[in-house]
Amino acid sequence: MANSKGMSATQKDYQQLQKKYETKRPVLANCIRAFLVGGIICVIGQAITYFYIYNFNFTEQTAGNPTVATMVFFALLLTGFGVYDRLAQFGGAGSAVPVTGFGNAVISAAIEHKTEGYVLGVGGNIFKLAGSVIVFGVFSAFVVALIKTIFTQLGG
Repeated sequence: MANSKGMSATQKDYQQLQKKYETKRPVLANCIRAFLVGGIICVIGQAITYFYIYNFNFTEQTAGNPTVATMVFFALLLTGFGVYDRLAQFGGAGSAVPVTGFGNAVISAAIEHKTEGYVLGVGGNIFKLAGSVIVFGVFSAFVVALIKTIFTQLGG
C-alpha cells in the first residue's frame, strides 16, 4: 500500500473508497486451482514421456525433448481451438508456468496478428514473447553454468 504521508485529504478519501469497493480475490481457491491444473499438465507430460520410453526405446534423458515438443504442439492446438484460453482462465499460473504456457503465448501472438498477413503479422509477431523468454533463458543458463563452474573449481 502507498505511504499515506504527503497525500491530500482527497487522495486519502479515494484510497478508502477504493478499499471499500475492491473485490476480494479468493487466493486459496486460486492457488488450489493453479496447483491442480499445473499438476494435471505435468501428469500428462509424464505420461507422454513414458509413452516415448516404452514405445520408441528412448531413455529417460532422451525422452525429454520429444515430450516438450509434443506438449507445446498440444498447447498450440488447444490454443487454436480456444480451449487453452478457458483452461488458463480457470487455472491461472498453473497453465502458464509449464512449457505449455510458453506454447500458448507464442501461438496467441501469431493468431492475434494474422489479419496483418502471414509475413508481417504472424511472422513478425510470433516471437515477440518467445524472443525475450529465449534470451533470458539462455542468459540464466549461462549464469547458472558459470556459478556451477566456479564452485566446481573451488571444491575440486
